[in-house]
Amino acid sequence: MSVLKNKAINLFLHRSEKAALVRFALLYAAVSLIVVGIGATLYRDYRTQLHLSNARAQMLTYAYEQTKRLKMLHHFFPEERAYPRDTRFESAIYDIENNTIFSTLRNSKVDFDKEISFTEGNDYIQLVKTLDTFYLGTRYLVIETKDDGTWRSVMWRDIFLYGFVAVVLLTLFGLYLAHLFLRPMRRSILLLDRFIKDTTHELNTPLSTILTNIETIDTTKLDPKLRKKLGRIDTAARTVSLIYQDLTYAVLDRHKKGKETLLDVERIVKERVEYFRTIAQAKAVEIVLDTKPFRTVMNKRKFVLLFDNLLSNAVKYNRRGGTVTVVVRQGLLRIEDSGIGMSKEVLPYIFDRYKRFTEETGGFGIGLSIVKRIVDEYGIVIEVRSTEGKGTTVALKWRRQ
Repeated sequence: MSVLKNKAINLFLHRSEKAALVRFALLYAAVSLIVVGIGATLYRDYRTQLHLSNARAQMLTYAYEQTKRLKMLHHFFPEERAYPRDTRFESAIYDIENNTIFSTLRNSKVDFDKEISFTEGNDYIQLVKTLDTFYLGTRYLVIETKDDGTWRSVMWRDIFLYGFVAVVLLTLFGLYLAHLFLRPMRRSILLLDRFIKDTTHELNTPLSTILTNIETIDTTKLDPKLRKKLGRIDTAARTVSLIYQDLTYAVLDRHKKGKETLLDVERIVKERVEYFRTIAQAKAVEIVLDTKPFRTVMNKRKFVLLFDNLLSNAVKYNRRGGTVTVVVRQGLLRIEDSGIGMSKEVLPYIFDRYKRFTEETGGFGIGLSIVKRIVDEYGIVIEVRSTEGKGTTVALKWRRQ
């Protein structure tokens, strides 16, 4: 058993459009973030290497000067034992096995595999110089300077600035792509709306003529076979009439507010059930009424559209010889059928416009979208419970009376 409760519908996009747009937006956002992230990483690495390259030139000069001092100390050792120091940098000497001979370094962890690198914490830059002559047993001379981090602040400022510009440009480009992405879908929907609008105008006169003439015929004087054929015509005409009412509302009258009056729901339901009995009898479907008085303020045409669509679906998607139960209570209208039911996978999409889940019956797939629009307008809670192969129950609950 699966349950679906109504949610708000966006007035500007159909659900199918929204779903497609959300999928596109998520994919585009993910790709954009990856592109911006890669760009930021490459720019950070470039600025880091550029700073190290600039520092390398100065530190090689320091290394050359310190090497000359070590050479002098080597020649005058052991008479001269003072290790040469410089206020501009710190230094250290290591033997061939990377053992410390002497060090004034602030950070003792040295990466001998890199000529120049940042220390842990990025506070210092270390340059490793390999000496050709082993002065005092020295194989490696390490020069260390303090990094003030000013360049790094400028780098992050540039990354955020360029990143923001890139995000804005990618967003504008994404909106343009989304417009192109949705254009075919919107064009198809507009063409379908236009077709329905044109068709609606052409249906009115012949349909009214058929129904009027059927009602004037005295069926008691007709041959049984002819009466049966006339009944089929009547059923077909009423079915087309229901489709016509949906089309008229969906295309022409959906934005009209309409006059609201105090409705006798029980009486209207009984009248509409009688109207549907001819259609139900064609499928041998029995409509059972269980009603009690219920009054509410609402536009009558919208209520009739609401009820007709729900009852029509209950009959249309029922099995031959099935039943439809209509229950009316104060603040409640419930329609139960013993039809084919729906799977839980399709329930979230039953209110989508032009959405149809079976080709066995006719229609444009707009009936339940009309139902959803009307219940949202009046704040009516709609609950749909359906079990595939067993039937569907639709309950309308009025929040205010």
